[in-house]
Amino acid sequence: MIAKTYTSSLLGIDAILVEVEVDLSPGLPTFATVGLPDSIVRESKDRVKTALQNSGYPFPSQRITVNLAPAHLKKEGAGFDLPIAVGILAAMGIVHEERTRQVVLVGELSLDGRVKPVAGSLSMAIQAYRNGYKSMILPAHNAPEAAATGGLAVYPVNHLAQVVEHLNETALLKPVELDWEAVLHPQQGDGIDFNEVKGQEHAKRGLEVAAAGGHNVLMIGPPGAGKTMLAQRLPSILPRLSFEEALETSRIFSVAGLLKASPLILQRPFRAPHHTISDAGLIGGGQIPRPGEVSLAHNGVLFLDEFPEFRRNVLDLLRQPLEDGYVTIARASMSLTYPARFMLVAAMNPCPCGFSGDPSRPCICSANQVIKYRSRISGPILDRIDLHIEAPAVRYEDLQSTHPAEPSAEIRRRVIQARQIQLERYAKSASIYSNALMKPKLIKQHCQLGSSGEAILKEAVHRLGLSARAYHRILKVARTIADLDGEQSIFTHHLLEAIQYRSLDRRLF
Repeated sequence: MIAKTYTSSLLGIDAILVEVEVDLSPGLPTFATVGLPDSIVRESKDRVKTALQNSGYPFPSQRITVNLAPAHLKKEGAGFDLPIAVGILAAMGIVHEERTRQVVLVGELSLDGRVKPVAGSLSMAIQAYRNGYKSMILPAHNAPEAAATGGLAVYPVNHLAQVVEHLNETALLKPVELDWEAVLHPQQGDGIDFNEVKGQEHAKRGLEVAAAGGHNVLMIGPPGAGKTMLAQRLPSILPRLSFEEALETSRIFSVAGLLKASPLILQRPFRAPHHTISDAGLIGGGQIPRPGEVSLAHNGVLFLDEFPEFRRNVLDLLRQPLEDGYVTIARASMSLTYPARFMLVAAMNPCPCGFSGDPSRPCICSANQVIKYRSRISGPILDRIDLHIEAPAVRYEDLQSTHPAEPSAEIRRRVIQARQIQLERYAKSASIYSNALMKPKLIKQHCQLGSSGEAILKEAVHRLGLSARAYHRILKVARTIADLDGEQSIFTHHLLEAIQYRSLDRRLF
């Protein structure tokens, strides 16, 4: 007898519907799984057999063939345990087979029959809904995130016996009901705020410009100047995530198995990997491809402290996500694409010892050491960073000041106003929603300069030896500064401020 169940498998951050066919036929007792299963799926036969027996169900002494369709796509993960087990029971007549075709089943089985959580249930629930399914059974731990899709009845289970009883209608499960008010408006704790930063007015202004236009930033300053503190507070002045952005960000965290505290990610992500991170850790990949830090920072901030300490080949991998907003991981059998639209915030010392230009502490580095240190950052990567912000050591007077600094809420208000101007400007341009994403055609259209501005920019290009990409970066930043002032045109003072945010060009390149 052939029985069918349905489950879901991950393909990048998306999911595909998988048909699980189970056939019991006369012959020597064997268990064969076909349809490009990976080693984890092939091992499911031992987990399924033991889980069924320990849950009080018989295991057939026949030839068992499990087919996973579509057969041309590789199946990965332990989430196939539950649909295979239910398929075997349906083929034996223990579970009503017609009921198994109306629900999507996902879950890993423990040897005692417990249903263990899996990664990517949010994407699986979205795919099940798109395929017209009305209900889904999955581990209780994953149920809230799957229910966040809406429109799908999600039944949480802790044990295989609960699934059997529900499908046989002897003990129906209750679907998860989310408290959307609590999900969308969680209790806010003591969040970090820009009013905690003493001094560094120039750096705070630079980060405001970066937030308003979605620009990438490099902060240069000595140890203890507050570069990390400033970067950590950048999400507090960015516009809040829309529901679509929250859903997309949550899908990435779900696939990575990091969606735990809440069914949805509502705060913009802030990722700060260590400089020893590998290629796969930053970009994504691995034997079983998973999203890297650039994808986990999607719609948020990727902070790279000690920027020159990252291996050069790792930094060069940032070129594609910085330009295209996604990363592509190619394998012999498939090619996966992960979204990676983030703001890059990098921080570095001005020299190896960290005190070049510091009036109070002498620098012990030679000129060659400084050049070698800064040359660890390739020109192409540096060209993709719009703002170079100086963050000098904080003065004692600033630390002792009792004058209240401007809170994040006020800065965010100006940032949102500037972003709204940009949304209206690029309403007819697909996938362009901030100045940082402008292409040369849009730059030419929206970043026109007067005669005095043209003369200033021409002089800056000649004196600093700017590349064409850096030239466009200056125009984009000047456009953002004008938007913060609510101006239609780019004036000379907007352009001058944008030029002074190219400090590394001015000093070295």
